[in-house]
Amino acid sequence: MTDTPLDIGVLGYRFMGKAHANAFARLPMFFEDAPEVNREVVVGRDEDALADAADRLGFARTATDWRDVVDEVDVFYNLGPNHVHAEPSIAALEAGTPTFCEKPLAPTLDDAQAMADAASDASVPAGVAFNYRFVPAIQYAKNLIEAGELGELHHFRGRYLQDWLVDPEAPWSWRNDAEMAGSGALGDLGAHTIDLARFLVGDIAEVSGHLRTFVDERPVEGSETPEESRENEGGEAAESEEETRPVTVDDAYSAQVDFENGVMGTLEASRFANGRKNDHTIEIEGSKGSLRFSLERLNELELLREDSRGYETILVTDADDPYVDHWWPPGHVIGWEHTFVHENYEFLSAVAEGGAYEPSFADGLAVQRVLDAVERSDERGERVSVR
Repeated sequence: MTDTPLDIGVLGYRFMGKAHANAFARLPMFFEDAPEVNREVVVGRDEDALADAADRLGFARTATDWRDVVDEVDVFYNLGPNHVHAEPSIAALEAGTPTFCEKPLAPTLDDAQAMADAASDASVPAGVAFNYRFVPAIQYAKNLIEAGELGELHHFRGRYLQDWLVDPEAPWSWRNDAEMAGSGALGDLGAHTIDLARFLVGDIAEVSGHLRTFVDERPVEGSETPEESRENEGGEAAESEEETRPVTVDDAYSAQVDFENGVMGTLEASRFANGRKNDHTIEIEGSKGSLRFSLERLNELELLREDSRGYETILVTDADDPYVDHWWPPGHVIGWEHTFVHENYEFLSAVAEGGAYEPSFADGLAVQRVLDAVERSDERGERVSVR
């Protein structure tokens, strides 16, 4: 473990920038063995907004070009929109800088492959932001499965439902554009479900996928044009005179999948699920038992044990449960933001110790292959192989 504080550079300061800045601040309070970090520099294009973000999020300075940062810091966080994941991340890795990137790894499989190749060639950790692996209840479920408590696995069922685009007048954003986002609900939400499927069950071999767009165009309310957004690597908005812009990604997807180990699965995500705010649910059934988890009740795991007549609800807040000993007394629940603390603890510890980290860019590429297969299946109207 290095005794020197790690200087961190972060591209992007909005939603995910806040989540990770909060995690950096919490680490020394609750994880005594975590490496010391300096919030060194935050990167974006709008200097005034950057200055405000640096003050609020605790960064020492700002920069308007990631090229001036990636070889100066000890760790580089790429939290920008999907279309700026590849170039800055690859540059950081080629400079020998440990790199952490938002999910999905890239808008396209080719970009994800290039990023994974760069990570493979580098001798530093490269991590992907699949923070739901670090929910204590998910870690608890992983331990149960590995211990054989569920027996031979038969079914995996995963869905991720939100409703923030139900209103057809909800404004257009980069997440509605195929060139910038790659896909819609599939990559934005489905990537998380696919990663948990791989983490808990195994790799997916074949898929039969279906995509649907419910609203074909959306109004522009202070959003950037595609040209401006491609230049805007911090994700800030710019004014546009257009009244509407086409939606070129999916609003919802579903898929039937076969895992390499024979498990049968169904996947689903929607940003049109009225009444669902952030409902990420998984179910796994085996020969001896079953389990269910919902992100909206993230401190709980529903478990059916062998010879039991029904599910029991386990409150995963005991001191010997994963990560819980760092927080509050038993029964005192934690929240969504704590998953980022756990995630950063693991990643930054790997950086400080020179060790490996998962989920890695290789994991991000594996997820991207499934995303690509779902799109290919929808285009062809047939079942396809992931590889």
